[in-house]
Formats: sequence, C-alpha cells, structure tokens
Amino acid sequence: MKKCLYIYILLSITFFTCKTKASLENEIKASSISLEKPNILIIHVDDLGFHDLSLNGSQIYHTPNIDALAKQSVVFNNAYANYPRCVPSRYAMMTGNYPVQNGDVPDDGFEMNNVSDSKNFVKNIKTAGYQTAYFGKWHLGDEQSVKDFGYDLSFAAGHAGSPISFLYPFNEKKGKGKNKKSPVPDVDEVSQEGDYLMDVMTDNVAKYITNADKSKPFMAMFSFYAVHQPLEAKEDDIKRNKEDIKNFDFGNQPDFINEGTGRTKMRQDHPKYAAMVETMDENVGKLLHLLKDLNIEDNTIVIFSSDHGGLSNDGTKQRDLATSNYPLRAGKGWLYDGGIKVPLFVKWNGKVQPRTDNKSLVMLMDVFPTILDITSNKSLGTNGKSFLPVLQNEVVWNDRTVFWHSSKARPVNTGDTKSSAIRKGDYKLINWYKEGRSELYNIVKDPSESNNLTSEEKELTEQLLEELNAWKSNF
Repeated sequence: MKKCLYIYILLSITFFTCKTKASLENEIKASSISLEKPNILIIHVDDLGFHDLSLNGSQIYHTPNIDALAKQSVVFNNAYANYPRCVPSRYAMMTGNYPVQNGDVPDDGFEMNNVSDSKNFVKNIKTAGYQTAYFGKWHLGDEQSVKDFGYDLSFAAGHAGSPISFLYPFNEKKGKGKNKKSPVPDVDEVSQEGDYLMDVMTDNVAKYITNADKSKPFMAMFSFYAVHQPLEAKEDDIKRNKEDIKNFDFGNQPDFINEGTGRTKMRQDHPKYAAMVETMDENVGKLLHLLKDLNIEDNTIVIFSSDHGGLSNDGTKQRDLATSNYPLRAGKGWLYDGGIKVPLFVKWNGKVQPRTDNKSLVMLMDVFPTILDITSNKSLGTNGKSFLPVLQNEVVWNDRTVFWHSSKARPVNTGDTKSSAIRKGDYKLINWYKEGRSELYNIVKDPSESNNLTSEEKELTEQLLEELNAWKSNF
C-alpha cells in the first residue's frame, strides 16, 4: 500500500512539474512575442491646428500632457496632412496614398471598400501577429466597414463626421435647429447623465488596452471626435477659460482679416474651444499614465497627430470659428500651411532618441507604411513611405517633393476655392487652377506665406507648375 502511495505521489509531482514547466514556457513564449513586436497606440485628433498646442506657441490653450509626450518623442515640425478636410485626409492616412481617385477626391458619404487585401495596411499588420482596434471618428463608411477594413474591434466608429453632442445623451442635439448628422454608435449605451464624450471614449480605449490579449501585441487607433464642432465643453472649464481669455492682452492683433470669400480668425479667444483642447490633453494624459501603470510604456509606440489644420475660416456664410492658426496662414479647407501643417510625433522608448526634426518633410500617408515596416519589414508600394530611417536618424527628408489637390472647395463654409499645390524642398507653389493664378512661397524663410515670389522667381514658378500638372495628369 505504501509503495502504491509512493508511486502515486511521484507521478503527481512529475505531472505537476511538467504542467508547470509547459505553462511557464507558454508564458515566456507569450512574453517574448510582446517584447519582439511593440504595441502601437495611434492618437489622432480632429481639427487640431499646429499652433493649438502650448509646445507650439499657444498662450491660451494649456496642453501639459501632450507637451510632455513631445519631449519623449521624435517631433516632426515639418509634417503635413494630405488634405485640409476630414474624409480625404483620413483616406490618405489609412491607405498610404494621395486622396485622389479618377481626378477627384473622396468626400462625405465615401465608403472605404476599394482597397484590396494586398494593399490593406491593417490586414497586413494583423498578419504580422497583431490584434487591432479602432475607436472614434471613422467617417469612411458605416460600422461594418471598419471591421471589413481589418479592425478586430471598433467602438463609436461609423459614418459620423462629428458627434451630435459632446454632452450626454450624445445623439440628441442641444440647442436650436434640426439634427442632420449621423449618430455615433455604441456611446449612449455605456454612458449616463453628466458624462462627457471625450471621457467616455478614453475610458473605453483604456479598457481595451488593459484587457488586451497579452500573448500578442496590439495596434489601437484612437480617433478623437474632438476638437471638431460642436463647440461644447464642461461648464467649469468654460468659466475658467473665459476668465483667462478676458485677462489676456492680444495687443493690436485683429480678431479677423479677410481671406478668400470670407474671414480668417486671428485670435485664439474661444473659451469653449480652449476647454475642449484642454480636456483632450487630459485624456491623452490618462492613456500615457495607463501605459506606465501597466508596465508596457517601453514596449508601446505612441503616435500623435491631427487630421489637418484648425477651423479658423468662414466663407460667404459667417460662422462660429473655433481657433486661429496664426502665424500660419488660413486654416481648415485651405492649402496654405494653416490648413495642412499638423503636429506629428512618435515616442518609442529605447528605440528612437527624442529630438526635434525641423527638416524632414513627412506626411500622414507615411504613418501606416512606417508601422508596417516596424511590424513586418514590409512595403506595399504606396505613395506614402516608411519614415523609420528618419526616426532612427539615419536620413533626413529635406528635399522631398509632395503634392495636394483640393477639388472639394467650400467657398460658403470655409472660404476656399479649388486649388492644387506642390512642395519641393523649401518652396511651395499653390495653383488656383480654375482661376488661372499661382502663388509661390519659401516656406522655411516665410512660414506665414506672406511674400509671394512668383514675380521674382518666374523660372521656378514655371518649373513647379509644370511638375504639379504632370502629377495631376496621372489621375
């Protein structure tokens, strides 16, 4: 009997040891997968201008969390959106291509259903072993199209270009007028009276990151609906910013100047918008602290960007303007730098040295080619290209040539008319092709685009216009 008991105990210990060893090996294997490939968190803000961050000179909006992120990042001060409006800009970012199809650009109502699997960055990143999730503004189709595009999970993503309200209930209009917007899915069901949309969104991103499968890395894209209109904020934040703005000395800076068919706002003096920017910054801070708390900060790449410049212009119809992009010229809708220059920085602890890159010209269409390069050392042959060598300080992209084509002008809402543009090295030429006129600027010496050089640089003007038209002939 004792002999049988001894054999049973011996077998039990052997089985337990083997099982523990196997479990341990699995845990080590899962851990090594995570360590080999970094998690990726993309934070993409809506309508945030380059100068809407205190690190870029705003004296009204306070963004300490984003400023701190920038200090730990490679900051691209020469970064551009591919279009000065939401849908085409997001199309370019998600596909890695210029937002031009058959001579035209995708616009509101566009459905993202024309990208083959072989050219789909998200599906290729999934093949590299990633779990994927999308939160927030999609604006490229319905809820199902987000998953069809390759995201395992989506939350609050669909047709909506902006929420009906940032205040609960989020799909009920506050104030006068009829609602004409698409509802934001998912959000009302997980919220309650008193909730603010940015906070709800961030909480759900945090929940996903916390509960993500630890056996493989994640790529999560958080696309804020803020700081797009409607301009709605928390009352205490509005009150504080009203007082701050009231006490701020704008000197001789005018409130508006004439531009195109309307006006350009020249002061950052909207208390609701200021409050929204600051709440957005607080929520970015929550996610950065979460990465630290979960001990995954060093193994997570954080990419921060905006889809285009801030809303600073109206047209023949005057409207409530959110911000000023000054000293950049104009804003959302325009191919002046106020409409297309965006904040873009990348944090990757231990892999890239934090610094400011003032020379390399990078585009939003380069973001996913870079991610794919990092995750699988692969290229899909798109217009956008991986800026990983720039991140690693191996090359500088200071002589790159890039293009824009803005055929969806809105002279009523944002004052712009149809135009195209080329940037080559230090120079940018904008061509209003229906009006038969061009403007040429040295962006490095004249970032405000106030000194038109077409008369002085006739040969360069002709050369750049020829290159621009040659590019457009490929549509």
